[in-house]
Amino acid sequence: MFSRRGFLGTAALASASAISGRVQAASIPEAPHMDKVVMQPPLHPISGPDYRPVVTLNGWSLPFRMNGDWKEFHLVAEPVVREFAEGMKVNLWGYNGQSPGPTIEAVEGDKVRIFVTNRLPEYTTVHWHGMIIPSGMDGVGGLTQPHIQPGKTFVYEFEMKKSGTFMYHPHSDEMVQMAMGMMGMVVVHPRNQNFRPVDRDFVFVMSTYRVDPGTYLPLVNEMTDFNMWTWNARVFPGIDPLPVRLGDKVRVRIGNLSMTNHPIHLHGHSFAVTCTDGGWIPESAQYPETTTDVPVGAVRVFDVLADNPGDWAFHCHKSHHTMNAMGHEVRNLIGVSRKDLAKAVGKLAPDSMAMGSTGMAMGNMEMPAPDNTLPMMTGTGQFGPIEMGGMFTVMKIREDLPRDDYRDPGPYQFPKGTVAYEVTAPTTEPARQKPGSPPMKHMKM
Repeated sequence: MFSRRGFLGTAALASASAISGRVQAASIPEAPHMDKVVMQPPLHPISGPDYRPVVTLNGWSLPFRMNGDWKEFHLVAEPVVREFAEGMKVNLWGYNGQSPGPTIEAVEGDKVRIFVTNRLPEYTTVHWHGMIIPSGMDGVGGLTQPHIQPGKTFVYEFEMKKSGTFMYHPHSDEMVQMAMGMMGMVVVHPRNQNFRPVDRDFVFVMSTYRVDPGTYLPLVNEMTDFNMWTWNARVFPGIDPLPVRLGDKVRVRIGNLSMTNHPIHLHGHSFAVTCTDGGWIPESAQYPETTTDVPVGAVRVFDVLADNPGDWAFHCHKSHHTMNAMGHEVRNLIGVSRKDLAKAVGKLAPDSMAMGSTGMAMGNMEMPAPDNTLPMMTGTGQFGPIEMGGMFTVMKIREDLPRDDYRDPGPYQFPKGTVAYEVTAPTTEPARQKPGSPPMKHMKM
């Protein structure tokens, strides 16, 4: 958990450049640290303008302190261990104990001062993606600032000129540092609390990794063949559900710092894309969707009225993005006799398992796997295996959730007669239209 000690105090200001040994440590705010992998409660502001805080899937918001009229935050870039889901941990780089780093929240017009301490083995910077700031605060190492060397602290100072949803990530050794998980989200709330208010506000960032089975470190030079598709560096069933009260207006903010696009789909509802990292979309330009494509290096925000109770799947619609450590070179063996195949393969590999002759349903399979490796598809629901992984979770809409209650409400209790059910199938082959035969009655051909 993080400590908020010292975040209401004031101190001498630091310069907007490297922090030298002449500056006393007390002038740098405390760096909160998080060791939990579940969504933390919203961090309501106790100073400055009020706003409806966001909640971060499997994450948290970074506390700040007021120093005069400046909001001061402290990010620490450092190696971290991130649990993708129970049974798999990965060595990443991140901020303040986690990857992705904590969400930074502020209000339109705020003056912010963000200290960044580098505890990585190489230099780094922080770029504030999508934000309108002075060039010297843009965080591109070598171009707009010196790189932050290991052990050094820099500070960024700027005004939050517009509200919206943004990201942060390095522009130093970017291929390695982003592939190792260095990223986070920035939410700037409108100063006018009556501007498009919502009841619940969720945020997360998407990233992808190549982690070979049985290993603990991403392959940072991978460009296309990823096998772990994550929301906030978690995969299903490790991704938090989105608990929502029936009738709530809900906002979901999604950043994409992976290397491919993701068509994000919500079941049971239609929604409107209301914002990008470029700004708010006028209401006259919005239209209903059930899927929105989030391009690489972009943010999409949608608002939805939660008026349909139930457990609703929420996922990327690229089917291989809802799997975990999958093999991409598996042959299609549908229709091949498993008995004959197993006999032949067993002579060469006695411990092998013939699979795929009738499909790849994995609910009843028990396959040996290396340590620190997740099944391709996992998770269970009240009716059996869900058979999903990767970028998948559930929006759980319930009638009786308290205002700030984000605990998992458990499985949906379906009203009687509202669940699909089995019927007695005919024992004979159903009649079918034969080629060349006359049209069936009441049909035009």
